[in-house]
This record gives sequence, C-alpha cells and structure tokens, in this order.
Amino acid sequence: MRPKPFIPESFGKDDRYVRDKTGGLVWHRCRTRTLYADTDRSQTVYHANYLRFFEFGRASLMRDTAYPYREIEEGGYIYPIIEIGLKYHTPLGYDDPIWIHTHPAKLERVRLRFDYVITHEETGEIICAGFTSHCAINSSGTPVAVDEKTCHLWKTFPK
Repeated sequence: MRPKPFIPESFGKDDRYVRDKTGGLVWHRCRTRTLYADTDRSQTVYHANYLRFFEFGRASLMRDTAYPYREIEEGGYIYPIIEIGLKYHTPLGYDDPIWIHTHPAKLERVRLRFDYVITHEETGEIICAGFTSHCAINSSGTPVAVDEKTCHLWKTFPK
C-alpha cells in the first residue's frame, strides 16, 4: 500500500521546519546519511536502525528548541518509550541521504507521542513513517506529570 504523499515546503525563514502540503502539519526536520554500520547482509538498512533515526530526530527537535534531553534528565524527568509503531515503504542502502521529520503529536498528563516521517533527501520518496509514545517518570521509576517545559514545547510548536 502506498503512503499518503508527504510534500514538505518551507515554513518561515528557519529551514529546520517545514509544512507538509498534504496534511498541513508543521514538522521539525534534520538530515543525516546512512552508515555502512546501519546496513545488514542484504546491504539495506537493518529494520531496527530506523528507531535510531527516530531518536536522532527527536533529540534534534528537543535540542533545536533549547531543551536537550540532558537538561530533562538533570531536571529529574525520564521519558522511556512505552509504545512504537513503524511502517516501512522503501528500503535504504549505504550512504543514502535522508530527512528525518519529527512532530510532537500528542500530549497527555503523563504520556506524550512523537510522529516521524523519513524521506530520501534526493528523491523525496517516503522511506517509512511511525511514532514513539513515552511515559514521564522520575528517577525512582514512578510515573509523574509531564514537565512544564515539555508541555510548553507542545503548546508552542508551530501549527
């Protein structure tokens, strides 16, 4: 099944943000290239490595909005993943340039969700789409309310 088109267009003067012409959402984006170490014997990117790309996108979004994960953890909050969804559309190979698009999608009292779309930088083709859901916990592992700064990011992320 073919994915719904993802057509990013510039959003303002900051090229780290794009608006999807199809869905209308604003996405943070970052670029990287696949490494030889990302590939498996079939010479394509190993399926679990797409989760590393999701983490790279998520960490880049947080860092670019002036709230890196290091600060979150120093503030006493940890956000482990509690659910993952991922749909593959086109394989990647060694040294493929990609865009990782990340969107803060859902915010609840103790949980939050990021959505992702990975596209090939040169062709624009959708490689995969997915999400990660996280639960806010303290250093003892007890669920707690999402911290104020993260809530602020969800409320102020461009619409």
